[in-house]
Amino acid sequence: MSEFGLTGGIGSGKSAASERLVGHGAGLVDADATVKQLQRAGMPVFDDIVAHFGERVVGEDGELNRPALADIVFNDADELKKINEIVHPAVRKDMAHQRALLAQTHDIIVLDIPLLIDSGNPIELAGIVVVDTPTDLAIERLVQFRGFSPTDAEARISRQVSRETRLAKADFVIDNSQDLAALDAETARCWQWMLDVHEPGEKEI
Repeated sequence: MSEFGLTGGIGSGKSAASERLVGHGAGLVDADATVKQLQRAGMPVFDDIVAHFGERVVGEDGELNRPALADIVFNDADELKKINEIVHPAVRKDMAHQRALLAQTHDIIVLDIPLLIDSGNPIELAGIVVVDTPTDLAIERLVQFRGFSPTDAEARISRQVSRETRLAKADFVIDNSQDLAALDAETARCWQWMLDVHEPGEKEI
């Protein structure tokens, strides 16, 4: 079994790439989806967040008000540190459980982790895949498809590691600067690379 890290900046199309890799046969552990599940009402992580930040981060539906929480933590370094202390240990534990289950059924596992480069990776990986998109295109996508204002999109991107830093850490780059057909081709190319890394010496000549 081989594990590959998949990362990319906000608006890069990382989720679209991971979906296609799953279609090729990869097992997927999605860090963002794991966070959202652990932050559902009634979960210990949710209770700890509310205990610290108060009812201001709870929406009318009783679930976590993510925009309200984001406004707090992304404008206060101490609060950002606190939310990370609450969330990260639980996420790592849950992801380890998911990985163990997938290892029983899949030869290749993709760990979709947005902050893989930012935080330093404690997991031994067969390789790091970066989904790359020019910054201006990422901003355009965030505005068009996710309702960001251009200013908000630029601010979110500026708080992440630079595009150059991600690319410097990449073992494989998926270029997502074109249309979905091109992304299909890029992810197929990536899947073949993963197979080659997983089984060196088995390449066709």
